[in-house]
Amino acid sequence: MRRSVTISLHWLTLLLLLFVLGDGGATAWLSLAYAASALTMCGLALVFGLMNGPGPKLDGAVRAAHPWLHRGLYLLLGWGAAALLAETFAMPRPGPEARTLLLALLAVAALHAVFNLWRHTALGDGALRRMTPRAVHHVL
Repeated sequence: MRRSVTISLHWLTLLLLLFVLGDGGATAWLSLAYAASALTMCGLALVFGLMNGPGPKLDGAVRAAHPWLHRGLYLLLGWGAAALLAETFAMPRPGPEARTLLLALLAVAALHAVFNLWRHTALGDGALRRMTPRAVHHVL
């Protein structure tokens, strides 16, 4: 159950992020949908912990950095969602604008995707199977 919810939120959050950024000026309902999805994902990670691991084939500094990089990704995810909520409700707050944070998140997410593609292909550790629905595993 947790895996299914996390996978669904993972892809829903990405899709909503692209819509929010692509619109140029996201509507209130789109901003709220994105924030709800992203913050739910962060909440699950806070309550139940991260569902990822470095895998047996990662070693050295990359293995040690892996959990911290994921924590940073979740921090940026939550920060961007909170900033977008604050802007949606016209609540002033310090720090960068939501769009700046969300663009940074998109860049980090792209690096995250490339890293997982590398893991899946070069290391053969099945990294893509962890966050894709079982229905597409035959393609991987």
